[in-house]
Amino acid sequence: MTSPDMLAIREQVSAALKEDLGGELNASLDITANLIDSKVNASATIITREPCVICGVAWVNQAFALIDDSISLTWHVKDGDKVEANTTLVSLTGAAQGILTAERTALNFLQTLSGTATVTASYAALLANSNTKILDTRKTLPGLRLAQKYAVRCGGGQNHRVGLFDAFLIKENHIFSCGGIENAVKRARETMPDKPVEVEVENLDELQQALLAGADIVMLDNFSNEQIQQAVALNKGQCKLEVSGNITEERLTSLSKLGVDYISSGALTKHVQAIDLSLRITLE
Repeated sequence: MTSPDMLAIREQVSAALKEDLGGELNASLDITANLIDSKVNASATIITREPCVICGVAWVNQAFALIDDSISLTWHVKDGDKVEANTTLVSLTGAAQGILTAERTALNFLQTLSGTATVTASYAALLANSNTKILDTRKTLPGLRLAQKYAVRCGGGQNHRVGLFDAFLIKENHIFSCGGIENAVKRARETMPDKPVEVEVENLDELQQALLAGADIVMLDNFSNEQIQQAVALNKGQCKLEVSGNITEERLTSLSKLGVDYISSGALTKHVQAIDLSLRITLE
């Protein structure tokens, strides 16, 4: 499970800290922390108040390091771990000023990414006894694309394309603008033959067109379960089938029995509910 590179994490965390510090990465701009004597040291713990799947260790490390690299962190969990409520996630020691300045930024990343990992784990569990995999989408929080896609992997899901550059996803407006599914797929093959080509279809007739055009993946958009069964029969294993639209936890169990390869859901990343975390500090 490879995390985003450290440079990307550093840039994300730096930008978040600057939001808190008036545009500069300068801890002395935290006027409330400055009420504490700079020589006062503290120990602290971050706990979770609810069960969750952990994600965001590297982001937390970076938040404290950018404020005060002398702050020491000892992790008791790792990304991908499932933990119960009231679990201590990490212990910290160092200057009280630095711990309190970095606290909110660190918790923001940890609770958001753990929220993404947790909901993904709940979806993946419902598909555990099938060959169907849960995928994310591009409906991510701005600036957190790679971070949230990493969180999805921590939760046991798989990633759809990262962005507009690494795979074709030919949708309704692309089809219309290209003059049809056949033309759109043909142009994709001609321009970048090494990139996977996926076509979104809205009915069985469009599915047939996509199959004849040689699509690698076909996304069945807002198909009913009955229509999905018909699509699987029509496909006969010619390409990978993905289901999208109106995906809920309640529906996942039934979808897992229909023989599709993937189910994609924007809810994994756009409807994320942050995990309830708490940092407790003790002066030394």
